[in-house]
Amino acid sequence: MQAFACDLDGTLVGRNGLLGPRTLSAIARSKDEGVRVLVATGRMFRSARRYLDEAGLDDPVVCYQGAAVVDPRSGEFLLHEPLDLGVAREVIESLGARGLSPNVYVDDQLYVARETEYSRRYSAFQHLPVVEVGDLLAWLDRPPTKLVVVSEPEVLADVRGELAPRFDGRLFLTTSLPYMLELGNPGVTKGSGLAFVASALGIELDRVVAFGDGENDVELLEVAGFGVAVEGGHPRLLAIADRTCPGPEDEGVAAVMEAVLDSSS
Repeated sequence: MQAFACDLDGTLVGRNGLLGPRTLSAIARSKDEGVRVLVATGRMFRSARRYLDEAGLDDPVVCYQGAAVVDPRSGEFLLHEPLDLGVAREVIESLGARGLSPNVYVDDQLYVARETEYSRRYSAFQHLPVVEVGDLLAWLDRPPTKLVVVSEPEVLADVRGELAPRFDGRLFLTTSLPYMLELGNPGVTKGSGLAFVASALGIELDRVVAFGDGENDVELLEVAGFGVAVEGGHPRLLAIADRTCPGPEDEGVAAVMEAVLDSSS
């Protein structure tokens, strides 16, 4: 075993937004025994950084559903595959026709047309500042790293049903949390991000154990040698996982990490 690859929200981090003591201990033990702990998250880097600092993780981190790989020490983007500007503008226009306006990510900063109940909920959850820019189409002149539509799950299901055929091959759509529809470059996923990091660090993907809970973790588990889904996770993820573990409130990932390390010692 060479590495563990872990999603954050719903996997390592629970509803309280914290890393548990057993989780921190398992990460420290893993590092001491020479097994890397890699993070693959949909979060922007500035939102994930506090967890990396707390856990003492300094290997490249997969952010933005794989659209960016970042050096946590310097903040340098080692890989950046943003959404095509023309596609992004077309999506924003399409969403506007439905009365929706997405979160837009540029230069690791979150921008919105105007603050709403949903953007406030999102920024509070992520502990992030939000910048209002007014008309997004008038403002956006660079390819965004990703877009996120924040709304009720039934609304997002309708939006996805409309966007998927229209942008087939031009847009990657996935859900991270039930009220967040993620839209990004069709060539990147958490799986492609992990492959980039593994290649850079000399890690064999079949010697990685990956953990996740959401639909956006499907590709992460697919490329890893062994995949663990959090109990109650997305049905697509549960269908491909090699096993399941309890959620972050019970620090299930830590228990699996400990078991793997015990079996290797």
